[in-house]
Amino acid sequence: MADKQISETAPKKGKWTRRAFIGAGVVAGGALVVGVAVRPDNPIGRLSPMLAKDGEQLINAWVKIDTDNIVTAIIPHVEMGQGIFTTLAQMLADELDADWSKVRILEAPADAKYVSHDIGREFLAPNLEVPAILEPTVGGTFLQLATAMNLQITGGSFSVRGTGQRAMRVAGAAAKEMLIAAAAEEWNVPAGELRAENSMILHDKSSKSAPFADFAAAAAEQGLPNKPKLKSPKDYKLMGKAMARHDIPEKSDGTALFGIDADLPGMKYAAVKAAPVVGATIESMNVDSAKAMPGVLQILNMGDFIAVIADGYWRAEQALGTIEAKYSKTEGDALNQDALFARYASVLDEAGDDGGDVETEQGDVGEAFAGAATKVEAEYKVPFLAHATMEPMNCTAWVRDGKCDVWSGHQAPLMARKAAADTLGIDMDAVTYHNAYLGGGFGRRSENDVIIMATRIAKAVPYPVKMIWSREEDTMQDHYRPSATSRFQAGLDKDGKPVSWSNIHTHLFDPQEAPTVPYYNIANHKIRKIDVPTHLRFGPWRSVDHSQHGYFIESFVDEMAHAAGKDGYVFRRELLAGSVRHLAVLDKAAEMSGWDKPLPEGHGRGIAFVPSFGTIVAEVAEVDMTSGKPKVKKIYVAADPGFAINPDGFAAQMESSIAYGLTATLYGEISVKDGAVQQSNFHNYPILRINEMPEVEVAIINGDHKRLGGAGEPGLPPLAPAVTNAIFAATGKRVRELPLSKVSFA
Repeated sequence: MADKQISETAPKKGKWTRRAFIGAGVVAGGALVVGVAVRPDNPIGRLSPMLAKDGEQLINAWVKIDTDNIVTAIIPHVEMGQGIFTTLAQMLADELDADWSKVRILEAPADAKYVSHDIGREFLAPNLEVPAILEPTVGGTFLQLATAMNLQITGGSFSVRGTGQRAMRVAGAAAKEMLIAAAAEEWNVPAGELRAENSMILHDKSSKSAPFADFAAAAAEQGLPNKPKLKSPKDYKLMGKAMARHDIPEKSDGTALFGIDADLPGMKYAAVKAAPVVGATIESMNVDSAKAMPGVLQILNMGDFIAVIADGYWRAEQALGTIEAKYSKTEGDALNQDALFARYASVLDEAGDDGGDVETEQGDVGEAFAGAATKVEAEYKVPFLAHATMEPMNCTAWVRDGKCDVWSGHQAPLMARKAAADTLGIDMDAVTYHNAYLGGGFGRRSENDVIIMATRIAKAVPYPVKMIWSREEDTMQDHYRPSATSRFQAGLDKDGKPVSWSNIHTHLFDPQEAPTVPYYNIANHKIRKIDVPTHLRFGPWRSVDHSQHGYFIESFVDEMAHAAGKDGYVFRRELLAGSVRHLAVLDKAAEMSGWDKPLPEGHGRGIAFVPSFGTIVAEVAEVDMTSGKPKVKKIYVAADPGFAINPDGFAAQMESSIAYGLTATLYGEISVKDGAVQQSNFHNYPILRINEMPEVEVAIINGDHKRLGGAGEPGLPPLAPAVTNAIFAATGKRVRELPLSKVSFA
């Protein structure tokens, strides 16, 4: 239970987040609060003291040092199982030279002062370095952009490489410099003679030492450094070490609070059912049976969905099931799965060699392909996918006296707060958003639909109401990962070397990253997309478009290798010639798997290589096909995230990505009939069972400590092609459509 020492009190029901300001200064009791230097709109003089009542009112900053010498790391991201609270706290505490046993962790409030300006900078200008004097101006520019977008979000594997590098480390280093400056002044010694260690300031020449807390008040009067000096890896004490996650004990003993755990006096429960076809409305409904059921308080026709409110969720859900409703007709009613993929094929046919939007182009693909000694062509398909989070979607809202409180678990708390305010037509300052642990996110909890629905219901009733989606509603009303068809053409010269690469694919959801192949050395390449509108809702899904294009690209690369008469690993090595970090990862995966060692008959190995989210990943899958169905036995993962802050946490995310990706590879499919989703629960949208989980071996390469990559998503894209390439090695059958449950291997 040692991990409890680094965890601040778990969020209390109904009291999950608080607001205040940012910067540096002294709060009640003499605690030092430090913000990030690059936020020019928050000078020290504008700090407001926090209210110390019950320890609930906090200053909105990254680090606080109180009179008991406790360091609190305030984390501006959400915890949804990825371990980010612990990892970001490690980064801050290491730069501060804090005693890890005295570090506490607290999630930041849904407040504009915590927008993710570092994410925008990492995405738009990842390599931008400026002199310290210009840092406030540059930081302020990205801050204004993020604030305008209410961009407080957890996703895109940006937490460590964005906030960790540009906020948590900077805040820790800045606080240390301020404390040392304060101690130097008090002890009348040069600051260069002082050092920090285990939450103490030490002067070795005089053997003086004192806790951080002794200098909190004086440190608050120091100037906030614009660009404090960060440690080099040789000086790391916490970063790079496996630290126990602070959230695991709470999640193990049941004390952790998720959105679905919100509990308020007088709270009622709402079960909901939306129109089965997106865009339809409720024309009529028979509620006689539902009204007569015990505990039912109110039945609402919300236009696009029905809500039954009762004194318990089970009663509300049972009553909802008795309601007969008729829905309006929509253009989407005519859409069926086969017709949709036929439409994909048709638009790709019409696009020909020049249609669609060019995403990237280099050289003369047409000429190179025409003169190629060997031509390779293939088409791949993937279906819609649901998120299937463990915790069904939910939200509790309470509207009263022109104000609103909202309780949920959301990947973008400030956006959720804005959505509630807009729904009610009130100012954001009138909405208090209380975030909680997320029982799975994967992009699904970045959408505001449940926030809006719950707020609409709460507006219609005089009490707080907790809205919970059933698993069926969750599956049938998701914001899906898009389905897609992708076509390739490649030309090889007489030596089997690629001379051209052409790809065109359907496109349904923005933003997407272009499926380019810059890491492979193919001189002539052209990649295009073509939009195919449908009525369904789409949203980010774990690893976003990399989940599709990783499968497409790495499957086709394997087909090219086969056409060239070359081993898939060797073929990729040739295409990565000169790319030192890429080759190191590819070679490590092959080495781990014993790539050249023979396997029993009916078994196969497949390899795939996909850099994404700043992390380079190669995976080798071992598959047993002796039963006539694929059984994935083992996955070898080699990954270079630049530097793994918490190696155990990083490895866990690789394992998690494989479990999630293997579910999609084996079973994942959302299909449409007459405009409506056909799947409704785990009986027809199955997930990976524990006995199907392969053994996973992870090797981490720290290739560039200055350029950190993500962990939550990059382990997924190589999984599907590694498995299907292994199936080809074992059976000679090429899989060009997922999921594998649809494929006959007889």
